[in-house]
Amino acid sequence: MGVWKLITVAAALAVAVVDAAALEPRGQKLVKSDSLRKALKVDALYKKAEILQDFAYSSPDKNRVIGSQGHQDTIDYLHDQIAKFPKYYTVELQPVPLVVGVSANLTANNKTIEVYAVTLAPGGHVTGPLVAIPNLGCEDADFPPSLKGSIALIFRGTCSFGVKVGLASSRGALGVIAYNNGDGNLKGYSLSLFQNDTTPYIPTGGISRGQGEALVAQLEAGTEIIVDLTTESKTITSYNVIAQTKGGDQNNVIHIGGHSDSVTAGPGINDNGSGSIAILEIAIQLTKFSVNNAVRFSWWTAEEEGLLGATYYVAQLSQAEKDKIRLFLDFDMMASPNYAFQIYDGDGSAFNSTGPPGSAEAEKEFTHYFNKIAKLNHTEIEFDGRSDYGPFLEAGIAAGGIAGGAEGLKTEEEVLMFGGASGVQYDVNYHEDGDTVNNLNLECWIEMSRAIAHMVATYARSWESLPPKTKGSVKRGVSDHKKTKAYQRWV
Repeated sequence: MGVWKLITVAAALAVAVVDAAALEPRGQKLVKSDSLRKALKVDALYKKAEILQDFAYSSPDKNRVIGSQGHQDTIDYLHDQIAKFPKYYTVELQPVPLVVGVSANLTANNKTIEVYAVTLAPGGHVTGPLVAIPNLGCEDADFPPSLKGSIALIFRGTCSFGVKVGLASSRGALGVIAYNNGDGNLKGYSLSLFQNDTTPYIPTGGISRGQGEALVAQLEAGTEIIVDLTTESKTITSYNVIAQTKGGDQNNVIHIGGHSDSVTAGPGINDNGSGSIAILEIAIQLTKFSVNNAVRFSWWTAEEEGLLGATYYVAQLSQAEKDKIRLFLDFDMMASPNYAFQIYDGDGSAFNSTGPPGSAEAEKEFTHYFNKIAKLNHTEIEFDGRSDYGPFLEAGIAAGGIAGGAEGLKTEEEVLMFGGASGVQYDVNYHEDGDTVNNLNLECWIEMSRAIAHMVATYARSWESLPPKTKGSVKRGVSDHKKTKAYQRWV
């Protein structure tokens, strides 16, 4: 790992319970669903969760957000666990360059306002009259012909804030102030899109909804407001961790992924330590078996900032490399306390939004698993591009996945299906400091992990249930999923 700080990682690895040497390939049997599922133990999952929590709490900000020591330790740990099996996996760290906000200061007519620097926006010092942008600032028509020398005040929501900043920049704005569309501040907020080469981003700060609405009211009353905004940012390199089996058909890949980072509020052990750990444990146990098709495991950086790690990864793929991925499956939040077993609606039967060919079949296989093998209830959720499968959908790659639930409220019908409490969030600690090992639902976690293992084993053996392979798939329109309520999580 070179100059990376690995003291915490080394301590974590000392408690690893897997004997890597014992798992090197030696004439292994072809993987089967029941065998891989039986290899999973809840204690192994929980011990790894404690390791990730220790990484967070050993970091100054007590989280695993991108750019933090807690996240770097997570990346190192994931890489080094897989690197224990050099005969079975190739493993790489894909560098992802990111601009992250460090600090910000804002005054309006010399009155100080609490403000936060925004990820992907550059640092800088700008001063000028404030101009409120009507509507949501997602359309060209929302902006006046010129914002030269001004600072744009724009409401959060509906489209990525990078779209809004790009439009403001194209009109000559010096900077942008984003104000929230919900409770709380915008600490850890992101523009969510990598910068367009033709429209450079400009300094951007995030403030609360109340502060923004107060500024709008003053402007509507005819008050001229001169703002002074200073933001500091830094360029960092974060990493996607990517591992692929050396065995199996390298031109026909089942790709399994989940994100490795947390939000700023806390350690992020359900979101998404649970997904990261589940696929790590499955990757470790898979080394006991052979595969017919290559299996790729990926842990994405910067999901919480707008799916940036997965977006960057897909953007670097040639069409030939995209065509090798027969199916991508995403796993985010596998241990929600007030859980439901949710399957992404790949065939569009519930939410009228389908994925590329193969997505419906993935949903069908998950349904078969819950109905016939696990004999567990399940429900469907919208295939809205909310997590790291979104960039794969846009690239025309078949996708699917399951989740335990985030900030949505559990229904009375779901209580009859899964237990728990109605009218309560699936995870009351979603994006809060209470997302810790103490609040994981271990029953949910092991069942979800077994479902993942079933899918890995099924497609590592055969593509029989998927439609014939096609090349150069047509891209899915981004409008299909970027205007949903769920998309508000990070726009």
